[in-house]
Amino acid sequence: MTDAGGDAITYVHAPEQHRYEVRDGEDVVGFAQYRLPDDEHVDFVHTEVDDAYGGRGLAGAVVEFALADVRDRGKRVIAHCPYVARWLTKHPEYDDVTDPGR
Repeated sequence: MTDAGGDAITYVHAPEQHRYEVRDGEDVVGFAQYRLPDDEHVDFVHTEVDDAYGGRGLAGAVVEFALADVRDRGKRVIAHCPYVARWLTKHPEYDDVTDPGR
């Protein structure tokens, strides 16, 4: 997936790193880190974007990319990351795959 602005921004799953990444070309400029507490859940624990890329909506875009992938894989979301938890309150379309308060 490429950023709507036409930049070389892409979003990829890096399972060996346990994160979904925001890349500018080959450079990782942000990510949503997760852990796998069991076979059913993906627990998001931290999201960050390099300050130089702030204000472009990249954190929200990588979270949306990640949650769509989690849904496609038939898993459920836990949000211990404060950013992901806030994002989910604004996106009820992911309520069907979210387990709040775990």
